[in-house]
Amino acid sequence: MSGRDPFCQPRRNRAGATLTLVFAGVLVAGAATGSLPGSVPDGAGRKSSAQAAGSTELEPAGHHEQVTKAAEEAMAAGKSPMEAAERAVSRSGDRWGAVYSQGDYEEFQEALDGQYTGVGLSARRERDGRIDVSKVQPGSPAADAGIHQGDRLRSVDGEKVDGLPVTQVVSLLRGDAEDAPAGTAVTLGLQRGTRVWTQTVRRARLSTDPVTERRLADGVTVIKITAFTKGVGEKVRTAVRRSPSGTGIILDLRGNSGGLVTEAVTTASAFLDGGLVATYDVDGTQRALHAGPGGDTGRPLVALVDGGTMSAAELLTGALQDRGRAVVVGSRTFGKGSVQMPSRLPDGSVAELTVGHYRTPSGRSVDGHGITPDLDAGSDALGRARTVLTGLGDDAS
Repeated sequence: MSGRDPFCQPRRNRAGATLTLVFAGVLVAGAATGSLPGSVPDGAGRKSSAQAAGSTELEPAGHHEQVTKAAEEAMAAGKSPMEAAERAVSRSGDRWGAVYSQGDYEEFQEALDGQYTGVGLSARRERDGRIDVSKVQPGSPAADAGIHQGDRLRSVDGEKVDGLPVTQVVSLLRGDAEDAPAGTAVTLGLQRGTRVWTQTVRRARLSTDPVTERRLADGVTVIKITAFTKGVGEKVRTAVRRSPSGTGIILDLRGNSGGLVTEAVTTASAFLDGGLVATYDVDGTQRALHAGPGGDTGRPLVALVDGGTMSAAELLTGALQDRGRAVVVGSRTFGKGSVQMPSRLPDGSVAELTVGHYRTPSGRSVDGHGITPDLDAGSDALGRARTVLTGLGDDAS
């Protein structure tokens, strides 16, 4: 499994792109569940991912047509449509445009169901560049092999990982989506104290748990959302209903790099009683997203964010802040507020290209700006959030 560090480097390579999206949490932001209208040619479900496009202004429809034409011409000439599409996207100036093989894109779609192929460990890069195991998923190949949280990961299949970005380490752990399915082996170089050893494990199909909740001693409920995969909104609703009456909630969105916009809207509906969540444009046409009725609007709420809070998580944060429903605590969010749409290419690969941007209910643009918290917080962000909740509770009384 991956680390949670954001990976926002433009022009991702083909093998790393899906890993970036799935494991760093930059997941598709919409239309798989109908938040954006339309369809992709050849029966693929239309999606939009909230990814930053910088200040580049595109002609969306023509942009798709140019990339598709390049792929068609390459196929007719007996060349690779996917490689031609990649060159066209690179020339287009679409900073966050990407092209995926059919296998990568299918795995990308599966990840929206909270499924992935991996060994079940999360990695964290320390200040000195070393890579440590930050979490081991129970019942995973890594857990069965006796790997523990805090172990140092020194190498993957013989390649040293010190100093590498976390997402690149993830790429090594998972291998190529088409060449490293469940059952394939990967050899890990590990260290625990003075013990240094290698361990070979086999990748497996695993499930993620993107929503966790815990109760603090003072009764405050902390709901942590790591990604907006399918079903997350209802899980948050359930967690809110289970929380003790009259107590506050901390919605922890730190490190949440995005997900399905529809799930972010459902999450907003847990705390709002209808009303606007965000507006967005697709090929110049303006549309709006609204919360459902009946959310819990009474109890104190703090949204905890940081520089790893992106895309759909920023959309949610902006809605709660603009609507006066939550106090936002932490540090400025990343600033990924563009909408992308995929199109199917002749060989089955998929080009995902920028078509528009979304705004918060007050009309603020998130893309390139992020969300500024109401209160900055340093290393003890959770403690600051609890202090704020106490004040909100006093105000409410």
